[in-house]
Amino acid sequence: MKRIITLIILISSLTFVPTLYAGKPKYEIKFATVAPEGSAWMNVMHELDEEVRAKTGGEVGFKIYPGGVQGDEIDVLRKMRYGQLHSAGFTGYGLGEILPEVRILELPFLFNSKEEIDHICKLFYDTFDAAFREKEYVLLGWAEVGYVYIFANKPLKNVHDLKGTRMWTWEGDKLALALFEGLGVKPLPLSLPEVLTGLQTGMLDAVYISPLGAVSLQWFTRVKYMNIQPITNAAGAVLMTKKQFDKIPADKQKILLEISRRYLRELTLKSREDNRLSIEQMEKSGITILDPPNKEEMDAFHKVGMQVKKQLTGKLFSETLLLEIEQALDDFRTQEE
Repeated sequence: MKRIITLIILISSLTFVPTLYAGKPKYEIKFATVAPEGSAWMNVMHELDEEVRAKTGGEVGFKIYPGGVQGDEIDVLRKMRYGQLHSAGFTGYGLGEILPEVRILELPFLFNSKEEIDHICKLFYDTFDAAFREKEYVLLGWAEVGYVYIFANKPLKNVHDLKGTRMWTWEGDKLALALFEGLGVKPLPLSLPEVLTGLQTGMLDAVYISPLGAVSLQWFTRVKYMNIQPITNAAGAVLMTKKQFDKIPADKQKILLEISRRYLRELTLKSREDNRLSIEQMEKSGITILDPPNKEEMDAFHKVGMQVKKQLTGKLFSETLLLEIEQALDDFRTQEE
């Protein structure tokens, strides 16, 4: 979940851009991603870069470092703080290293639908952008990873089944740790390259990840079951250092923000479709998709979610922000009835 971000974008009609504005722009944004050249993420960034260059007369543009050559999220964040990089895509874990309260968007069982996620992310966009700016970063747009599910070598359908399970976790992820401790799971922190080996050797019983992530990392080849009930929705976003952003003239800042937010929104929609197709692919490969939890089982999951929310309130996020988001969700659900 920490490093896994996949992006896609609308096809740009500005096919002449690379020829006209291929040189170094006056305001260059050094951008890092773990995604390799030719991936969906890179397709997005190239298209986004082309339109930004075209709309700013070639004065603003990105220099993109693909394939994780700049390191993982924490490495990239450190380089951004030192001015060696200016922008990057982050999952909720990386975002939370800058602004802990953004992890509220990943509270387990908080959302009931994608429509609710879209509503809250749009409604609180300016709130989070202002908070990031106080930390010297600018929010260029949300780019969610998607629903996160539990994949395992044994059927884990309910809270009872999960107890004692050896579950991979990211070291230092307070949200994941609180959730799995609440579920009675034994979290085993491992680096990303170690996870596949952990599944192969039996060191791990289960992992949590988006479907596309499970396919991309080939973890699905070492598990037999998927719990179809998502435990959370993994957030993601592209950030830029405020120091570099402030060097850009105001009119071109506006162009950069509008284009980035629009492209990253299209990415989120395509990412959801890619996750759906990944589930189909895994099912065809022989993975068993477990039946959804019944009401009693779902109530038990929600009880754990409430415990996690209570435990992290005042630590990762304020009670005020939590109440505002919960009220906004209540209002939205009432309107949808």
